[in-house]
Amino acid sequence: MLKKLTAIVESNRKLAVGLMSGTSLDGVDAALVEIKGFGPGTEVKLLAFDTTPYSVEEREQLIELCDPKKSTVEKICKMNVVLGDLFGEAALNVIKKTGYLPKDIQFISSHGQTIYHWPEERSTLQIGELANIAAKTGILTVGDFRPNDMAYDGQGAPLVPFVDRLLFSHETKNRILLNIGGISNLSVVPAISEINREVSAFDIGPGNVLIDGAVRRLTGKTFDENGDLAKKGTIHDKLLESLIEEDQFLQIKPPKSTGRELYTEDRLGQILMKAKTLNLSMEDTIATITAYTVEMIVQSLSLYIHKEHTIDQLIVSGGGAYNEAIMDGLRNSLPYKVSKMDDISFNGDAKEAIAFTILGNQFLHGETNNLPSATGASQSVIMGKLALPS
Repeated sequence: MLKKLTAIVESNRKLAVGLMSGTSLDGVDAALVEIKGFGPGTEVKLLAFDTTPYSVEEREQLIELCDPKKSTVEKICKMNVVLGDLFGEAALNVIKKTGYLPKDIQFISSHGQTIYHWPEERSTLQIGELANIAAKTGILTVGDFRPNDMAYDGQGAPLVPFVDRLLFSHETKNRILLNIGGISNLSVVPAISEINREVSAFDIGPGNVLIDGAVRRLTGKTFDENGDLAKKGTIHDKLLESLIEEDQFLQIKPPKSTGRELYTEDRLGQILMKAKTLNLSMEDTIATITAYTVEMIVQSLSLYIHKEHTIDQLIVSGGGAYNEAIMDGLRNSLPYKVSKMDDISFNGDAKEAIAFTILGNQFLHGETNNLPSATGASQSVIMGKLALPS
């Protein structure tokens, strides 16, 4: 085992697969990357990206697992194994796209699928068994990152800001890296010239989770492609105002993190009932929920960022970057340039999967890979656990 680990660590060029499944529960993202170095000298090149979608049944099962009223120990145990195998298949699929073989890959790094995140109790649960990933692929696998941060009083999230600082620090520009997945989160990455400024990062609130849920219930589709439905509707100002007022997460000062345990199916049902009472059309309902996502981002920036930082650029990744209703809302509300990750660097959909390869690389080098300024941990820690193939 030590020889294998030593060979990986001493290799200047590593091929690694990052696996990510987020709050949107749409599937497993897999990124095959080439990594050189570690720490501040890290260089990463995206070689291939692929998404293995969840079936309708798998997605419904995962939504159920996120609800303590419906979940059971038996269901969690079973899905942990099912997802482990599915994550392994996703890794093999992306490797196959490049012509490489599994034996060419030094490691896999998996975020897993969060089904409950409970920072108040220093507790979180990501499923997608690492042993199954390693067994199915024959590749050393790293994962289960959040608990190490939480053991040192951190929120266990957000984790990507560590990577944002490594990859997206600009010589003179103060940047915000905004990811709009199921949940929206951001990192403020100060310019390199502001050497003493720390990265600020936190979860904002709903990203696509409520939008996708509303589209699913009202149309049977899985998401609002391009934001077309929202753009056809009219925002109901009073409903929007009440949604913001009722969202207590906005008033919690960073560091903070959240997920489906707050933005639940029950909460979505309450919002849709309000819209029905107001006789809103399907398009108006989706437009208002989309505006809720935008307004939570804009108000969070006003409350917690703009007073402390002068921002030059906001870079958006995740599914929300392709929702033009969201992007238009941000561009119309913010005084600085709003860009898509695709226009700055690599495929924005691949960003979080790529990030976990870097977190895994840090772990294998025995180097810290959290940002206490983002998670609230009492110190920098080495996050991750290891599963070896036999």
